[in-house]
Amino acid sequence: MATGKTDILIIGGGIAGCIAAISLIDSYHVTLVDKLPEPAERIGESLAPASQRILKQLDLLEGLENQAGTLYRKSVGMQSYWGSDQVHLVDDLRNPDGFVKNLDRQAFEAYLRRVAETRGVHCLWGSKLHSSSYENSRWQVQLRASASPLSIATISASFVIDASGRQAHFAKSLGIKRQLEDKLVACWVTLPNCRTNTMSTISASENGWWYSAVIPGDKRVVAFHTDADLVAKNELKTTASFLELAKENPVILSLLNEHEDAIVFKGPVAANSTKLKQVAGQQWVALGDAALSFDPLSSQGMYNAMASAMQLQTLLLKHGFTETLQKIHTEQTEHIWHHYLKHKSIFYQAETRWKTAPFWLRRF
Repeated sequence: MATGKTDILIIGGGIAGCIAAISLIDSYHVTLVDKLPEPAERIGESLAPASQRILKQLDLLEGLENQAGTLYRKSVGMQSYWGSDQVHLVDDLRNPDGFVKNLDRQAFEAYLRRVAETRGVHCLWGSKLHSSSYENSRWQVQLRASASPLSIATISASFVIDASGRQAHFAKSLGIKRQLEDKLVACWVTLPNCRTNTMSTISASENGWWYSAVIPGDKRVVAFHTDADLVAKNELKTTASFLELAKENPVILSLLNEHEDAIVFKGPVAANSTKLKQVAGQQWVALGDAALSFDPLSSQGMYNAMASAMQLQTLLLKHGFTETLQKIHTEQTEHIWHHYLKHKSIFYQAETRWKTAPFWLRRF
């Protein structure tokens, strides 16, 4: 059995976990673990312009810019069919932070992992949480290696950050539940892009809404968002059923028909708004999606992961591993949550064409 000691143990090597690790490594010994040896392909590629401030602050922006075309492509704007059949164009021409970046999410997370390693974070990829206990003012966390399940490593940590996504593995192991606001799921596919117009598209339909964006490698992501109980499970299982759903939306169907034979079906993933009922406790906090998960309509998931990681860094440097930190982190998270719910409601209620249909009625 291997053992180790660290100031801060971060469980989850996604965006929240990596940004937290990179921001804290100059002040603490940081250990970062993730159950996956390498990041998985994921939907969720729209990086809000304000995120660039954080990347610049952490000296990450130049490295990202140097890989333009590979890690991201600039989004010139959004074609919105929301509240009307007429297209409404939304752009960032006047945004002082620049344009939205459409990321290759998998490549971006791999980039953040490499930077964390380079800057001295102790990284354990392919290790998942097995169990934990709190003893003598420290967390004793047992990790199981994916490659050899019988191999258990124990990490002794002064502080634990749960950045393990919606599953919130550490918080869940403590018996903490999640508050679920809705049943939204996103079913997605990828296909080649051949259009010169590379604007993203959002388009409402009776049973939900559609989204499309072009990402590096001339690849297009198309996703349909609906409530899990409003569509039969077999309708979210194949390319053919996905195309059938798209027939209700001519704008999206025209995109899919261009490369129907080259569509790669990815399937459904959770996209609902959820909140961990307790986001901080004795020498631990939850961060990013583990604390709050947002509707993709907000395009705020990645930005919130980064911003909340930076807020936590400020709190740790000022208050250490104290109850004051727990209190302020909880208050900040509650404030973000209520602000998000208010704006989510306003945006959904702007679409009135199907307000008596179950999907939209639930959001009024």
